[in-house]
Amino acid sequence: MSDVLLSEDRGAVRVLTMNRPDKLNALNTALTQALLDALQATDDNDKIGAVVLTGAGRAFCAGADVSEFSSLTADAPDAVAARGDLTMRLHGIFPKLAKPVVAAVRGHAVGGGCGLALACDMVIASETARFGYPEIKRGIVAAVVMANLVRQVGRKAAFELVALGESVPPEKALALGMVNRIVADAQLVDEAVAIAEKLAAFPRPAMAATKRAFHQVADLALDEALKLGRDVNIAMRSFRK
Repeated sequence: MSDVLLSEDRGAVRVLTMNRPDKLNALNTALTQALLDALQATDDNDKIGAVVLTGAGRAFCAGADVSEFSSLTADAPDAVAARGDLTMRLHGIFPKLAKPVVAAVRGHAVGGGCGLALACDMVIASETARFGYPEIKRGIVAAVVMANLVRQVGRKAAFELVALGESVPPEKALALGMVNRIVADAQLVDEAVAIAEKLAAFPRPAMAATKRAFHQVADLALDEALKLGRDVNIAMRSFRK
């Protein structure tokens, strides 16, 4: 495991900790790739039933590491495309994983960091958490994260978040459906692990099918979603604890 990403197994739960606290865990290429690799490796590990994703230090993740932007210019189109593709693949892997991922968020989760938290299946926020998409204030666009945001909170709320770039406290994030629970900062990771332990304890085929069906029906018309539900209902007969 790379030193920018720490991994700890607590029984059937794997805790992945973004480890660039001096940079507020900003997503450089190394951390983005490490996250993508670690999530895939965890999904392939039969001993692990759920994942907790958190950040070291006082922040969850401050989004993209802007210090890399100087090398990602129009003069290096291949590098720009490769970095964009890597970001897209990281945010796109979460619904494809068979195992649930719980985000444990303290401090700032902004830009790509907010998008990373919302990509998780559940979000547990501490009282210090702050969510937002400040890209517009820097003259850029909250681009890759926008697709998931719209699906999570709806059009009006999503547009306000990306167009005003304002910070959202955990109470408002809870009201918008961005987070599931708010807990004391000192209990954040333990609470997230406790929830992940419950998820990991359920029969794995049923959890994998639940997650897969959940993400599929979210983007289907009602008739198609009901047909998918029927097919999953039939397949449940083959599930074994």
